[in-house]
Amino acid sequence: MGALRNRAAARSGRRRTAVLAALTAVLTLAAGCTGGESPAWHGAKPAPEPSPKASARIVSPAADAHDVPASTTIGFETTKAIKTAIELKDADGAAVKGALTAGGKTWLPAGQLDYGTTYTAAVTVTGDDGKTSTATSTFTVMDRPANQVRISSFLGDGQVVGVGMPLMVRFSRPIPKDYRDDVQARMTVQAKPAQEGVWHWVSGTEVRYRPKAYWRANTSVSYKLQTGGLPMGDGWYGRSDLTVDVKIGPSVVMTVDNRTKSMTVTQNGKVVRRIPVSLGKPTTPSSSGTMLVLEKFRKTMFDTRNDPNPADRYVIPIEYAQRLTWGGEFIHSAPWSVGAQGHTNVSHGCVNMSPANAAWLFGLTRMGDPVTVRGTERRVQLGNGWTDWNMSWADYVKGSAIPYSN
Repeated sequence: MGALRNRAAARSGRRRTAVLAALTAVLTLAAGCTGGESPAWHGAKPAPEPSPKASARIVSPAADAHDVPASTTIGFETTKAIKTAIELKDADGAAVKGALTAGGKTWLPAGQLDYGTTYTAAVTVTGDDGKTSTATSTFTVMDRPANQVRISSFLGDGQVVGVGMPLMVRFSRPIPKDYRDDVQARMTVQAKPAQEGVWHWVSGTEVRYRPKAYWRANTSVSYKLQTGGLPMGDGWYGRSDLTVDVKIGPSVVMTVDNRTKSMTVTQNGKVVRRIPVSLGKPTTPSSSGTMLVLEKFRKTMFDTRNDPNPADRYVIPIEYAQRLTWGGEFIHSAPWSVGAQGHTNVSHGCVNMSPANAAWLFGLTRMGDPVTVRGTERRVQLGNGWTDWNMSWADYVKGSAIPYSN
């Protein structure tokens, strides 16, 4: 019995030794696979870095700025914002209306700010985590300047004009060339239905707007100049903002052909009458080109007693006169030339027609309706009337102070 117990004990010892040896081998192998480092858990991912929070910064006006122009915008920058809100309040806490400009990085008040008043701008942004951040800037507008430029519109609210009518704005003082882009940036036109158009600087004191093609009949046009308090060079500032709403009437277009001695009148694209006419004789030819009806006189007096040519001096009453050029070309009734109308040119440069046709046409047209004369001995001079339509679109665009893109 003693021998059996000794053999069993020996076998048990050998099994323990074998198990310990196996465990040692496994541990050694594991240590060799990890290069001596602690083992990593399979499938574990590193903790994500926290995403940047939304933030805002007001670029202009700077905090505590003084002598800020009354035309100022609120310039700002944002980071990681999914929503941005801009607010401007005066010292009494009253909110100022306004809107983002086209670039989306500035906010423009709806009207010029009050002189000598303190305002606080706040830009609040919201991030994708729902948290908000606000930047503020308190500034003071300059005192009312002594030098102010008056801004005026040729057209007034509620006027109904022809399809060729340009929008015309004048300044009481020439705007230096390096300030015209700033001024033009504050000039907006809204047409319903929308139509392509551009501003064109005729001179430092006048800028005009025309569409690429004639206005569509019955278009509503609103134009606004946010120029109040705007710097305009040499210590001068815009005196005020300006807003004008006008209406385009039916499309009335007149075409005069010297070859046939006739005028074709279309209304909304349809020919409504062909009228025999007599144009300027060879010594006083009518001008070819596109002109607009500048003004209308039911009755007037033509007085050319100061003409250098004695043969062209006369004083005569005229009916149904419609001015085409500042130089004195009109459409008008000419009962004395009815026999020549449709056959021979006998006028001093005007478009003569019978009293009946002149009365009918006078009742149809509006200021700004286009008249195109073709085939005469001379061209209309730019500036001799509203001659905007005698420039190609490419040339008209060149008169913009801001690079044009439709």
